[in-house]
Amino acid sequence: MMDTFSRCHPIINLYYFIVVLGCTMFVQHPVLLILSFAGATSYAVYLKGSKSVIRRNLIFTLPLLIIVACLNPCFNHYGVTQLIYMEESGNWITLEASIYGVVLGAILFVVIEWFGCFNKVMTTDKFVYLFGRMIPAISLLLSMTLRFVPRLLRQLKQIRNAQKCVGMDVTNGGFIKRVRHGFGILSILITWALENAIDTADSMRNRGYGLPGRSAFSLYRFDRRDVIVTGVFSGLFLVILYGLMHGAAFAQYDPRIILAGFTIQGYAADVTCSEIMARITFVAFAVFCFVPLLMNLVEDIRRKASIGQIGKRMDLTYRAIYEEMDEESNRKTNLSN
Repeated sequence: MMDTFSRCHPIINLYYFIVVLGCTMFVQHPVLLILSFAGATSYAVYLKGSKSVIRRNLIFTLPLLIIVACLNPCFNHYGVTQLIYMEESGNWITLEASIYGVVLGAILFVVIEWFGCFNKVMTTDKFVYLFGRMIPAISLLLSMTLRFVPRLLRQLKQIRNAQKCVGMDVTNGGFIKRVRHGFGILSILITWALENAIDTADSMRNRGYGLPGRSAFSLYRFDRRDVIVTGVFSGLFLVILYGLMHGAAFAQYDPRIILAGFTIQGYAADVTCSEIMARITFVAFAVFCFVPLLMNLVEDIRRKASIGQIGKRMDLTYRAIYEEMDEESNRKTNLSN
């Protein structure tokens, strides 16, 4: 999948993910979390496809959300709205603790979703480009760490396919044989990982990586598109920052639920930010989250329009050729007569 946002300058990609991840991790307002979830999920679907995103969420991320949401009200009993009395512990499960558990689980869910997009956009060469000169050792370690799990999974798949051909996969034989085959596959995988790490270290050392005065080749240039994207991001971020500084993301769950921008059970947030400004902040954050997807949609529309124009020009060109051929044949016919 061709991603327009991934082709922007690496510093813009990093700046975007720092803002969305920071707002998602440190802001507990439900509206901002919902907007962040929608932006992360839609962008992940565009990058990796709906099947991959749904499979990962159902198998891994969603169970974590449910576990966190259920554990919080069982161990924390703050809040004024009592729901269920637990005779074993003599405590109440409250509405406020339950909703706060859902919020904590949602934060974990959305952060994992954003990091999936981050891992797809921020490639190894971008990390080395951004931090190779300032912190060469750490940048190399981070780049190797971020790509380690995907490469490990791909290599594991190749090893299993090879072992299946000789009947030594974890699906072959009885229980004892399956365990032996599993340990054999694990040994092969660990050996490959260690050898690959040594080869990478030797290769980077031979190239003089990290030495003072070493130059580096880069294809990244800060062009006009990057200037426009930076201006859009900066404008939206200033609106978001202004709203956050004035309490637009204020959220309280103890002892009762109080949210900025809303009046719940007659209680409103005691902040300097008005409800209108809070909603403007929500809109700015929503646009910020969906900018990468909007860039891709605009690029797709422009690409389709360009293809249509090329098709029309080709039709006109062929038509002109055929008309010229007809005129030439008619001219020859008239001369022969």
